Amino acid sequence: MAPSNTPAARPAARPRKARGEGQWALGHREPLNPNERSKKDDNPLNVRARIENIYAHGGFSSIDPADLRGRFRWWGLYTQRRAGIDGGRTAVLEPEELEDEYFMLRVRCDGGSLNLAQLRTIAGIATEFARDSADITDRQNIQLHWIRVEDVPEIWRRLEAVGLQTTEACGDCPRVVLGSPVAGISVDEVIDGTPAIDEIVKRYVGNPAYSNLPRKFKSQISWLADGPYQVNDISFVGVEHPDHGPGFDLWVGGGLSTNPRLAERLGVWVPLAEIPDVWEGVVGIFRDYGYRRLRHRARLKFLLADWGVEKFREVLEKEYLGRALIDGPAPDLPEKPIDHIGVHRQKDGLNYVGAAPVVGRSSGEQLTRLADLVEKHGSQRVRLTAYQKLLVLDIADDQVEPLVEGLRAIGLEARPSAFRRGTMACTGIEYCKLAIVETKARGEELVARLEDRLKGFDADLSIHINGCPNACARTQVADIGLKGQLVMNAHGEQVEGFQIHLGGALGMAKGETAGFGRKVRGLKTTAEELPEYVERVAQHYLDGRDGSGETFADWVLRADEELLK
Repeated sequence: MAPSNTPAARPAARPRKARGEGQWALGHREPLNPNERSKKDDNPLNVRARIENIYAHGGFSSIDPADLRGRFRWWGLYTQRRAGIDGGRTAVLEPEELEDEYFMLRVRCDGGSLNLAQLRTIAGIATEFARDSADITDRQNIQLHWIRVEDVPEIWRRLEAVGLQTTEACGDCPRVVLGSPVAGISVDEVIDGTPAIDEIVKRYVGNPAYSNLPRKFKSQISWLADGPYQVNDISFVGVEHPDHGPGFDLWVGGGLSTNPRLAERLGVWVPLAEIPDVWEGVVGIFRDYGYRRLRHRARLKFLLADWGVEKFREVLEKEYLGRALIDGPAPDLPEKPIDHIGVHRQKDGLNYVGAAPVVGRSSGEQLTRLADLVEKHGSQRVRLTAYQKLLVLDIADDQVEPLVEGLRAIGLEARPSAFRRGTMACTGIEYCKLAIVETKARGEELVARLEDRLKGFDADLSIHINGCPNACARTQVADIGLKGQLVMNAHGEQVEGFQIHLGGALGMAKGETAGFGRKVRGLKTTAEELPEYVERVAQHYLDGRDGSGETFADWVLRADEELLK
């Protein structure tokens, strides 16, 4: 029989098994990266005992590296950048080469609320232990610097004695819960979300069941749309249901950094009493289904992008709540964005006064003088905002102007320029190991220049300055977003500079379209030329707006590119 020229039949190839994403609920529990291994080896919450019993006595050199660069974060501690290391070396040095033997300590202020005793305690700690440093963040926290591990137990003792904590202020866990800085006092608020914030903190912060998430988890609960609800992992925004009355609209899956994504509505109405349970359900989904294989995809926004809203809601209802949620309408947004700066009437007839430091920078001395002013003018309460600003509550009519003048005398302006009011900056290269450029000092210089050169500027303008691509200052959703990087100057030298994003916005008012800033091809500036650039573009906007109250973001969409350079 002649041999056949037909090749032997080959067995059909087996379909390639899809690589797991490290989702616990699907059985992918093996540690997949160093962060996951560290959390599996020891619950990060356990490091507190070692800080108190070992490291505070042995000093910086006694700290286990796995604790130092990992688990310390669960108690609000990051090593800060060693002074004198330029931005060009950020990505090439090892952690131990970048870090100093001091820490940034983040104090949680859930809901942005501080009473007088808490304010004085933070001010005292900043003065005694933090070389007078204190920054107000855009997450309603206070950050201190120059903290020695030897002093941490005493700092905790003082904070906890007045009801404050640093527990899970950083790390792969539930971070501070944002709230409205006028919760409980606003004339426009129907439901105060503070009880839900308090219950979440009581039940879940420091709870080992939720201390090992794929990455950080950011939350906001507010009746008013006065915080950045579209860039959190979860947000509850006040809404009136036609049949069930006032409650909250649920948003999920927002986040910025290098892969920005806006949160989406699940289309449900949640009454105040059910917020903690629904919050637990969403964070449970993140814990169990979140992606742990690759660190850069370990945020809830990636899971929501893959699943879609419909599947996410179905899993939440069936697997975590055991019941269906009520369909609900979208929130009714205010006529214009709310930042609470200036003098405003409270619903009890008293007043609150919102004041602006410059780019969130404060000090122990300033906070001490603030506490004295607050007490002198009859108040016991201060609130922090998600825009690096602060409010003094409960001021009688005859105390308003004296308070405004007193605030101005200590560097806090209740009637600020548009530039002081709208400019934010992250920590930057001064302290942050990830940063490439200076931010706080640049922000201060920029505000001073614009106030001097554009005295008649009569529009809102948000300017957000970030020291690296991670967008802690929310660069992509600012009118002018500045992302720090190294650029070439006119002499061919590599210097500090910024990539520019223009016309970003969140849906904070009626008619606003949320979206990320426009990146004009090649549009960058050196840090030295930044003030001149912003002045030029701001003037172009004033000259070219259409006269009907056109916002900067709307103008950018139609402006010729030459006007944006």
